[in-house]
Amino acid sequence: MFLNLFVFVFGAVVGSFLNVCIFRLPSEASIVKPRSQCPYCHHPIRNCDNIPLISFIILRGRCRDCGGKISWRYPLVELITALLALLLFLKFSLTLSFLIFFIFTAVLIVITFIDLDHQIIPDILTLPGIPIFFLAAIFLLDRPWKIPWLEALLGLLIGGGILFLIAFVYELISKREGMGGGDIKLLAMIGGFFGWKSLIFILLFSSFSGAIVGITAMIIKKQDMKYAVPFGPFLSAAAVAYLFWGDTFMRLLVRGY
Repeated sequence: MFLNLFVFVFGAVVGSFLNVCIFRLPSEASIVKPRSQCPYCHHPIRNCDNIPLISFIILRGRCRDCGGKISWRYPLVELITALLALLLFLKFSLTLSFLIFFIFTAVLIVITFIDLDHQIIPDILTLPGIPIFFLAAIFLLDRPWKIPWLEALLGLLIGGGILFLIAFVYELISKREGMGGGDIKLLAMIGGFFGWKSLIFILLFSSFSGAIVGITAMIIKKQDMKYAVPFGPFLSAAAVAYLFWGDTFMRLLVRGY
């Protein structure tokens, strides 16, 4: 119980840092300095007001100095990160694999919320992430999660290649961009980390969930088929889902054949 609580708190603290990354990376600002401040009055946030989850509740979602409304996004990111840290700890215990998978999911969280806000996926996350997670999958993960190098390489190439081909054909037919380069790099990073077999689950999950949310959003907002829905959050959600349920899916798929 103590370790579970410690990991949850650790995840919430990391989530607080991820909020800084989500806010600053799109503008290419430093994520180290200056210290966090209110976006309205620009007063530096006191240490006692910067406690993950708790401070938002105590302050009732308002800045102590100017009364400006604090977005619900901040505690949400902290809670998601804390819960994922706990779930990963329960699955992998306190191992190197736990740390690697947690870092991977943390990157996906940042990508998700930046893509939702700006419809971009910063290269500073995916371009270093491709070789880092590719090598981590081959050399650092514990068995049975370690990936053979050829399977990881094929996952990287096929993952990026599939979305590039889809984007190329769509643009050729419709004469407009349908998928950004950030999505291509993201799936290459995911494929290189999980291996090419994971792409079956990830593409099915992300395409199905993306279609449902996209169609629902178009109906609610009364938009046509040109309405853009960022695909990065669905790829990220599919990668996290594969992390927990991918093995079960693959076993069911093999039995089906």
